[in-house]
Amino acid sequence: MGGQAKAYPTGKLYLLHREQLIPRPIEEVFAFFKDVRHLEASTPPWLHFQIVTPQPIHLQVGTEIEYQLAWRFIRFRWKTAIRQWQPPDFFVDVQSRGPYRLWEHTHSFRSEQAGTRMVDSVRYQLPLGILGRIAHRLRVRHDLDRIFDYRADTIGRLLGGSPGSAKKAE
Repeated sequence: MGGQAKAYPTGKLYLLHREQLIPRPIEEVFAFFKDVRHLEASTPPWLHFQIVTPQPIHLQVGTEIEYQLAWRFIRFRWKTAIRQWQPPDFFVDVQSRGPYRLWEHTHSFRSEQAGTRMVDSVRYQLPLGILGRIAHRLRVRHDLDRIFDYRADTIGRLLGGSPGSAKKAE
């Protein structure tokens, strides 16, 4: 239980949780997610998402990936780093530069009789205090739901199985 406690920036912490059952073995599902090209395919076209980091990209602890995208006519770059890497069970990417004050996305995979249960857990905070909370209520949360709905539908189409379920937000 030793070690340092994580220090998170001040502000409201939001949580996004999604689960999806994929009727394929865990090794195959994990292999799909470690290929960053699938990230472009599973991101909605309205974000104009592109990976800027030269490929191929070998994911492991410390790997950084830079993206370019547009949200509501605002173009920006976003960089994430792989902070934890435990194939085929999970990996965690954390924003090192981008629009959020905090973005920590845990991708978990669990073998089940019917295939693999994929779980996305995202902890995030917005900048700008009260303005960030208002933006979250009016737009950001809705757009994140749309992004993860699109992702679940795409993954269901490419790998089979049900679209995302167990939506949970705080």
